[in-house]
Order: sequence, then C-alpha cells, then structure tokens
Amino acid sequence: MKWNWGTGIVIAIISFIGFIMYFVITMSTDKKYSHDLVTEDYYAKEMAYQTEIDAETNTNNLKEKITGKRTSEGWLITFPKELNPEKIKGNVFLYRPSNEKLDFSLPIVLSSFNLLIPEKRLLDGRWNITIDWKYDGTDYLYKKQIVY
Repeated sequence: MKWNWGTGIVIAIISFIGFIMYFVITMSTDKKYSHDLVTEDYYAKEMAYQTEIDAETNTNNLKEKITGKRTSEGWLITFPKELNPEKIKGNVFLYRPSNEKLDFSLPIVLSSFNLLIPEKRLLDGRWNITIDWKYDGTDYLYKKQIVY
C-alpha cells in the first residue's frame, strides 16, 4: 500500500479519536476521577428556594454585613454588631465541591459576635459556606464561596 496525504490524514483522525475515547472512558469509569458536584436532595432544595431568597434578602437588608476571614486558628466569621449574639440560632454548613466526604455542619453557638471554624476541619482550596440562622423569628441566610 502506498502512503499519501489521504492515508496520513485518515490515520491521524483515527488516532485522535482513539486518544479522546481512551480519556473519556477512563474519566467516566475510574472512581479516582469521580467528583460529587450536585447535592443528593437537589429537587427538595429546589422547592424551598423562595424561602432561601427571602432569607438572603433579610441578610442583605442588615445595616452591617457578615464578614469572614482566614486567621491562624481557622476561618473567623463575624456577625453584625446590631444583633444580640445570644439570640442567633442556626447552622453553618461547609460544602466542598470536589469531595462530598469533606462536607460538614456546625451549630452556631455565640458568646460574642465571632464564630471560629477550626483550621483542622478545613483543607486548602475552595469551599462554599452557607450560614442559615434565625433571629427573633426571622430567617437569615448567607452564602459565599471562600478559598481557604
């Protein structure tokens, strides 16, 4: 068989398709490359979305905003000074997009305006933080992507 441009192009295309197919099959079947990017209760959470919008609006209407920063002890969350810390009840949920096993939740227990998430619970990288709390019967919700 004589090699010409047409034969070379066909062989190159077939090789490229084989290369791409190898990676598609490897990524979709190997558990090492599996990432949990969607929560399991997706549809149930979608139904409660309007209450989340209202709670986020309540949070945005506060005079002082919630702040968070990295410290040597961990991630420090500071609540607005206009609120009484003893009346704040709720949870802090940290979601790791790359690994579902690292997700965790903490109850909000405040004696001052600060809440510390310990460094031993946080790995370097991206986290989605959700603070869901009640204050005087009003729901509040704070969502932010952080890089620790």
